[in-house]
Amino acid sequence: MINIKIDSRKVKPGDTFVALKGSTVDGHDFIDKAIENGATKIIAEHDTNCTVPKEIVKDTNEWLTNYISNHYAKEANKMNLIAVTGTNGKTTTAYLTYQILNKLGSKTAYIGTIGFYIPNEDFIEIPNTTPNILDLYDLILTAKEKGCKNVMMEVSSHALDQKRVEGLKFKVAAFTNLTQDHLDYHKTMENYLQAKQLILKQLEGPMIINKDDPYADSWLNKYSNTKTFGLKGEDYKINSYHDTEHGTHINFSTPTKEYEVDTNLRSTFNVYNYLTSLSLINNLGYSIEDIIKVTKEIYPPKGRCEQIKVKDGEAVIDYAHTPDAVEKIVKAFTENKKGRVITLVGCGGDRDPKKRPIMGRIAAENSDYVIFTSDNPRTEDPARIMDDIIAGVKTNNYEIELDRRKAIVKALDMIKKNDVVLILGKGHEDYQILGHEKVHLDDAEEVRKYITSHK
Repeated sequence: MINIKIDSRKVKPGDTFVALKGSTVDGHDFIDKAIENGATKIIAEHDTNCTVPKEIVKDTNEWLTNYISNHYAKEANKMNLIAVTGTNGKTTTAYLTYQILNKLGSKTAYIGTIGFYIPNEDFIEIPNTTPNILDLYDLILTAKEKGCKNVMMEVSSHALDQKRVEGLKFKVAAFTNLTQDHLDYHKTMENYLQAKQLILKQLEGPMIINKDDPYADSWLNKYSNTKTFGLKGEDYKINSYHDTEHGTHINFSTPTKEYEVDTNLRSTFNVYNYLTSLSLINNLGYSIEDIIKVTKEIYPPKGRCEQIKVKDGEAVIDYAHTPDAVEKIVKAFTENKKGRVITLVGCGGDRDPKKRPIMGRIAAENSDYVIFTSDNPRTEDPARIMDDIIAGVKTNNYEIELDRRKAIVKALDMIKKNDVVLILGKGHEDYQILGHEKVHLDDAEEVRKYITSHK
């Protein structure tokens, strides 16, 4: 659709190839391959001997950002672009919004952590929560070509800071929460917050804000057109909620009316995710009554509080990989527990090491038992990551099993009546990153294998 390529393998005859300098790969090394595949123009940062016209620019990343936003933003912005940003809850909120809008008859695409979705089309896996600007625009324009009216997007702090959403105008956006994560990149929480708030420069309509988050006032002081939700929410106030057999019953109110709704989602954080989604859709012009009518037909995405019955208890697969997310899900299951809560968790390599002891402490303090294991160690020594995690643990209710497959089996072996095993950190991911290699590993798949072998 867009005749610009940054991956030489994807070049088709007539394309322009932009040689980007990445952290591990330099596109200039693939210019010959791009020409071989049919590139008819090259954009590079230094002179190169090639057989097609070339343009030398100071910064190819900057050139790409300006070119894509200048040439394609007008077309992309003809759609309702909806954004959600925050540390936790983006994926579930965005996926619920995608489902509800489609149930309401308004064809919607989803772009985020679990991929690119359009109703009745094969989903496409994408490498980042928010893809690079070229891929992102390509997906948005594909959605438009397929007849979508809306695109629901997860927008990460990295994407905002790196201008991956440059040129896009959001009709409505939401802020879920801000807790410690990505400090290897942002260095401080203040920098992290400021990166998130860059979204306000591209927002045409209201900003939906979680009033219960400690950073809420910072958003409210920065932007005048705001709506708030939460226990302290003024526009969408959570009055009460309780577990049901299949999910949660929520009582909430607007300034003019009180509402009751039953969802297929469990735990407190999903009450917030649902209200965020409802607020976004309501601010696109849909009535709360109509949203509630279709709520019984929507479900959480894969790997987000995904529950699987095992023996006389259950396993729960969740993507929680920050201190706040781990604390929220463990507490959600300990609040109403009938048996033990056994938590399996680890921390990623080559990422913020400061959160490791915090996650170790939170998991051990709030669970009956913990198995610490590997979670994408990447190029770090898994044992060293584990030392960082254990440094924060003050109790002795844990063991270490670096092999994640073995750790899952150990945890499931422990299940007795009404016990819950929380398998945290990877959620929908079906791989483990060892060094620079992706090795197949799917937590939910491992649980189902266990069930089959123990029948």
